[in-house]
Amino acid sequence: MRNAQAIPIRHIPLLPVEEFCVEVLEAVLHEARLSALFCAPVNGELRLFAILAEDRLGVLHALSAPAGNGYPSLTPDCPQAHLFEREIWETWGVTPLGHPWLKPVRFPARNPLGEAIAGPEIGQARFLEALGEGGHEVAVGPVHAGIIEPGHFRFLCHGEDVLHLEISLGYQHRGIERALVNGPGPRFLQHMQTLAGDTTIGHTLAACQNLEALSGCRVPAGALVLRAMALELERLANHAGDLGALALDVGFLPTSSFLGRIRGDFLNMTAKLCGSRFGRGLIRPGGTGFDLDNARAEAVRAHLAEVFPHCVEAVELLWSTPSVLSRFERTGIVSRVDALALGLVGVAARACDVEIDVRQDYPVGAYAFSHVPVAVSQTGDVAGRAFVRHMELLHSEKFLTEHLTHLPAGSGPCGGFQASMGNLAPEHLAVSLVEGWRGEICHVALTDSAGRFAAYKVVDPSFHNWAGLSMALRNQQISDFPICNKSFNLSYCGHDL
Repeated sequence: MRNAQAIPIRHIPLLPVEEFCVEVLEAVLHEARLSALFCAPVNGELRLFAILAEDRLGVLHALSAPAGNGYPSLTPDCPQAHLFEREIWETWGVTPLGHPWLKPVRFPARNPLGEAIAGPEIGQARFLEALGEGGHEVAVGPVHAGIIEPGHFRFLCHGEDVLHLEISLGYQHRGIERALVNGPGPRFLQHMQTLAGDTTIGHTLAACQNLEALSGCRVPAGALVLRAMALELERLANHAGDLGALALDVGFLPTSSFLGRIRGDFLNMTAKLCGSRFGRGLIRPGGTGFDLDNARAEAVRAHLAEVFPHCVEAVELLWSTPSVLSRFERTGIVSRVDALALGLVGVAARACDVEIDVRQDYPVGAYAFSHVPVAVSQTGDVAGRAFVRHMELLHSEKFLTEHLTHLPAGSGPCGGFQASMGNLAPEHLAVSLVEGWRGEICHVALTDSAGRFAAYKVVDPSFHNWAGLSMALRNQQISDFPICNKSFNLSYCGHDL
């Protein structure tokens, strides 16, 4: 199937669970990625579903199998499945037999009847231990200084060297996926816009693409372009903020001060489009909640032309300052082999020379007609992740300038930004991928016989990438954690759905 496409559930192969596992492992062995792995009820039966992404061909594959009470764990041969399998176990009580480190992700595990099994609360589960002389553990969080979200980090150390970092999240769990069942309801858009507040555009766009695929709605050209521009403005704001925060973490105040202000300018450009700095209310099923005329487009373009040279100048200071480079380079390295094995996505993957980007591999909307170059680095370190962000700033600015200058025909207050939505197709599955500023966002919707959501699965890029942060800390000094953490800048609430 293609991105943002719906297919009947009966067309999805239903395999014996052993064959299902073999098919998934074979696909991953041949360079497919596991975009999603989850359980969902279909006609009274609990099924395992896998969404496999074949990036080179731009094709998605859906497989299913009866879940039963357990299945052979994929994790020993496919590490990118490890967190998905723990999530399935704690949510549905379906055991991945042979999983090497089976413990809850967010809350105590459940039995096959959905009843909670007595077990440790989040943050109190068993952690890996360092034995031997000189080994010790350092616990950080879940309460942190500043405004950071809650998360617990357990460092296994020998002296100042980190042997392993184990990350325990779940403190932000809000039960959003469960709340979406039997929807879409009146709060659907509010849930999508607040899955991860800094990725309002990315998640809302993925959700609306699913609804449009299930209803057969064709979005007007003006809305497609406006959506893409909002997504790129979200990328600009967050990449500028991240580069400024990286500069602050190494005590380089010129770049930090400039980019902290300029991030606000990019957010204000989004506000010019819809009245909200984070894009709330801009994207809705069938199109956008606002139109864009030539006068407002020119105002945003002029603001961008004024601000962006200062952004580039501030970022380039990083690369001309030896003290900054000495902290960025060879810090927090993740190898390409590990990035592929763990299924990293977005900036974290591209910094390891893994050239994947939904805008290139699975283009829909405006991206089907406008190529955005893929920025990659070969170093896999903090410098590589900063460099990828720098290049993506340049690419997003070029995309925005081009489309703000040449709006599609028919755009304007008289129409071209909203289409009517029909009923959702019953007993269908739709998959929507969006390249958010962190990386691949995956939404999967399954409908029942009445055309309501039987299940809704969301995979934020952070769900894939927290394991990358753990790898980045191995054999590093524990004092490097803040800069490594900021170079990934993953979402806690986006993980805890």
